[in-house]
Amino acid sequence: MLRAAGVGLGDEVVVPAFGNVEVAEAVTMAGALPVFADIDPATYCLDATSVEAVVTSRTAAVVAVHRFGRLADIARLHAVGQRHGLLVLEQGESEAPYDEIAQRRERAACLDAKLRGVRTPDDGDGHTYQQYVVRIPGNGRPDRDAFARALRAKGIACRVPVKTPVHRLPEFRRCVSLPETERASDETLALPVDASLTKRDMQRIASACNALGGLLQPAF
Repeated sequence: MLRAAGVGLGDEVVVPAFGNVEVAEAVTMAGALPVFADIDPATYCLDATSVEAVVTSRTAAVVAVHRFGRLADIARLHAVGQRHGLLVLEQGESEAPYDEIAQRRERAACLDAKLRGVRTPDDGDGHTYQQYVVRIPGNGRPDRDAFARALRAKGIACRVPVKTPVHRLPEFRRCVSLPETERASDETLALPVDASLTKRDMQRIASACNALGGLLQPAF
């Protein structure tokens, strides 16, 4: 899409650092330079204010990535694009069938009601829960990673959704201030909400998390 739009050598493209490296790689393959902007802490998608702050005369495009079943604020990003004459592209996630989304939402609602000591996801804007991502409060990555290890020891298949933000990878290393990206990469953990999980499974997940909650700082 970037090449088709004429984006190439000498251009800059604003992308998120929180997420998959393939987006930044696609920009470099087109001959352009990826520039990283910060995310909205609720949606984990590009924050329009942060995007506008990094726009320069060389900026040609913005790539908004929808994350974990939440949509980026495309209206605000398009407004930034219109003000600066930028192309705004979207990268979506593979959509699950409607009945599976409904089941994921049901399991997410169950965890929302039962979890204590972790920060549950914001359910706004038609969240489809491609991943159910919580935040582990505390002093950063050691707390989240210890929490994850303890859950795995109890048979809970949790995963760290973004282990290293792209701007900290050797091939894309940048000296930039992305506080929400850094915080999210240190605190987030994806808990299972697969359609195959039973009510007993969901209770087991919540109980395992809540048993660890007393070891951590309060979420709020």
